[in-house]
Amino acid sequence: MNEQQVLFTNDICEALEEITDKIQHDKLFVLFDLTTIRLCMPVLTPFLNKYEQNHAGQRIHQIVIETTDQAKNIESLTEVWNALSTHGATRHSLLINIGGGMVTDLGGFAAATFKRGIKFINVATTLLGAVDAAVGGKTGINLGNLKNEIGAFAPADAVLISTKFFETLDQKNLLSGYAEMLKHGLLSTPQHLSDLLNYDIRHWNNETLLPLLEYSVNVKRQVVRQDPFEQGLRKALNLGHTFAHAFETWCMQTNKTVLHGYAVAWGLVCELIMSQQQVGFPSDTLYSISTFVRDNYGPLNFNCGDYDNFVELMSHDKKNEGDEINFTLMSAVGQPALNHSANKEQIGIVLDIYRDMMGI
Repeated sequence: MNEQQVLFTNDICEALEEITDKIQHDKLFVLFDLTTIRLCMPVLTPFLNKYEQNHAGQRIHQIVIETTDQAKNIESLTEVWNALSTHGATRHSLLINIGGGMVTDLGGFAAATFKRGIKFINVATTLLGAVDAAVGGKTGINLGNLKNEIGAFAPADAVLISTKFFETLDQKNLLSGYAEMLKHGLLSTPQHLSDLLNYDIRHWNNETLLPLLEYSVNVKRQVVRQDPFEQGLRKALNLGHTFAHAFETWCMQTNKTVLHGYAVAWGLVCELIMSQQQVGFPSDTLYSISTFVRDNYGPLNFNCGDYDNFVELMSHDKKNEGDEINFTLMSAVGQPALNHSANKEQIGIVLDIYRDMMGI
């Protein structure tokens, strides 16, 4: 799998013009969701207008899908395929996905599968999308309530990240992205993790956030470079996600609204508890993370009657082998412990301790 080009920029129109000029294509398509077309179009209009002027009036075809992760489904995917087909996309066309993780996941999968693959660019408009979904080459959609059940490895030809878009995000969506940065901090160095835990997340500043974001994205890129198809080391990037995906699906089933990063934050606490029990993760670092999550994300409220449902949902996780539920654990900051498993009783103990630490 080719390594993605990742460009950090504050002039998104200039960057898009430069990238689209370099990628040979016959037609240009742009995928938005209802939120990104409303909030991001004012920033992107100069690029769109200049592109059409420079290409003899060639029209850019805009595709708009519903917002929210619930729209990351086969129906929305079919809409994108149909729009590409109706407007004459060929194997030489280019799709620009502009949005958060839902748009880049679905748009990337649409591009990877339409006519067996067309080129695409991801423009991350959320902190979560920038640090997680837009980079790394994973694409996909949900199947019913099962997260990312259908998908493919397909790297974007380029990824553009601009903190300019983050000005449209509220506190919850910024925190959602920051949870993935915390995960990368756990996978990197004690100093970077400390920088993240001490960052003033109540007063976001694009200038001070940008170096932390670049470092975080590069942590993921280094892992993906070594293991693009998740045969070994890349499994470390699943830290927190076995619990997180179960939490997300449970919330969908019970009509609760939860952002992905919040579920990841709670999942990190759970899997660090398991890490402390199984591979000796330091208790003081576990306490620091759990305190940070409790104070900034609050708890996910559930009771012991929900444990069986969580275990059942975890049994569908793609990382599992055989009948065992697979987890990525940590023996220390920067030292992932891959391919550990836990049974129903052990998971129940983790959930008990989580509830105590979160004050439920």
